[in-house]
Amino acid sequence: MMSLPGTFACDEYGRPFIVLRDQENQKRLTGNEAIKSHILAAKQIASIIRSSLGPKGLDKMMVSGDGEVMVTNDGATIMKEMDVDHEIAKLMVQLSQSQDDEIGDGTTGVVVLAGALLEQAESLLDRGIHPIRIADGFELAAQCAVKHLDTIAQPFPVSRDNKEPLIRIAMTTLGSKIVNKCHRQMAEIAVDAVLTVADLEKKDVNFELIKLECKVGGRMEDTCLVKGVVVDKTMSHSQMPTELKDVKLAILTCPFEPPKPKTKHKLDVTSAEDYRKLREYEQEKFLEMVKQVKDAGATLAICQWGFDDEANHLLLQQQLPAVRWVGGPEIELIAIATGGRIVPRFEELTPDKLGKAGVVRELSFGTTKNKMLVIEDCLNTRAVTVLIRGGNRMITEEAKRSIHDALCVVRSLIRDSRIVYGGGAAEISCSLAVAREADQLSTLEQYAFRSFSVALESIPLALAENSGLSPIETLSELKARQGTENSSTLGVDCMWTGNSDMKDHHVIESLHSKKQQIVLATQLVKMILKIDDVRTPADR
Repeated sequence: MMSLPGTFACDEYGRPFIVLRDQENQKRLTGNEAIKSHILAAKQIASIIRSSLGPKGLDKMMVSGDGEVMVTNDGATIMKEMDVDHEIAKLMVQLSQSQDDEIGDGTTGVVVLAGALLEQAESLLDRGIHPIRIADGFELAAQCAVKHLDTIAQPFPVSRDNKEPLIRIAMTTLGSKIVNKCHRQMAEIAVDAVLTVADLEKKDVNFELIKLECKVGGRMEDTCLVKGVVVDKTMSHSQMPTELKDVKLAILTCPFEPPKPKTKHKLDVTSAEDYRKLREYEQEKFLEMVKQVKDAGATLAICQWGFDDEANHLLLQQQLPAVRWVGGPEIELIAIATGGRIVPRFEELTPDKLGKAGVVRELSFGTTKNKMLVIEDCLNTRAVTVLIRGGNRMITEEAKRSIHDALCVVRSLIRDSRIVYGGGAAEISCSLAVAREADQLSTLEQYAFRSFSVALESIPLALAENSGLSPIETLSELKARQGTENSSTLGVDCMWTGNSDMKDHHVIESLHSKKQQIVLATQLVKMILKIDDVRTPADR
């Protein structure tokens, strides 16, 4: 049973109450004061992240306690790496994380929207409207916005034959990232990777089959998609061949070493003869293991564990190339890609458990001795690896996050192929629809509807501000044009092309992502508005 924060007692009528201990050592916020404190914390978080929204959004630099530097534009990463103490700030971090887990993109937008909703809630509280009425009004307004998104959504062609539309949507996602100088190439890599592993009948994409591997050095343009597995290891001996054709792989999770007795007893070697016998026994066991692998027909051994120099030399002598210290996830991916089975004991190794690959070769990078193994032309072609290159680790890590976002967007389109237009176009359209709905209401919720409508405008406002445009003027013009032209594709022209039609610029977002942003932000705001009593230790 959970311990109570105080003493349980009853009054003379038998009514229970709790006497709280350490009351004088606690800070307590109640009622509107508590809600205002929460709103202030959330607004601060939203204002930090707001400037990184959109293609002209700015990057953030985070320095960890041990001096590690990270530069990123990804909302979820910024939130995760920020050191926040306030309880509500932690909820905002979880909000961006849930958007990242569910969709993978739109993590900045969802935090900006939640911050704007809370800002609007503050002015409603000042008018004397009860927080529960505000929360319920926001919930109804969110439902209205999501319904409106369904009406303006358009079907989107997803097929392996015509990749161009998918490449354009991946380019929209990558537009605000650090990789936008080789924008199209990264988008093509993301689309090819997803379509290779996608099951279009079941509308499913298994991300386990896509591995992102970073290697510092070279230019970002050297990033490539390998139809197979890339392992950050080399052959165990420098004299082993660096390229093998028509390979049969033995995937082993047992170490190349003599079996150790599973007892607590010590073995004392008292003479040179005993030592020689022990050495002969070890060598005999090594040769037996190598023979078992060779007899199964394997031409390459992939080992999860290491082996000593003696075993390494024997493998070279017996002309059996080997790779050691391959990690668990890579072992699994190699097994999936080559159609092999992971073998835990040498005795269980049979020809039908071997994996097959067309080519296994070593890649070397620059003037350094950095090398990696590439396993290509596998039996199961659905496992792929994106090999990311860049000038330093910071750039490769950010490119990895950016490509992950693009992969997630393409995946969400395969699951639900309806789209809406970006650049704030969908938000302005929803804002107008919610405002129209507010005029039909006679209850107190109309105030919450109007505030929700204003909060939705925070996304186009932030986009315009980050692009160096006049925010209010741009928004007023777009709202007027969307109303008169009845077009939901007009958004903020972040690139100053003179054309605000997002359809012409192919700035596209998945409907599922946009809906999720509105729903998640509203749920969090509702939760925060319902907290009216906070107790914290006084030293915090």
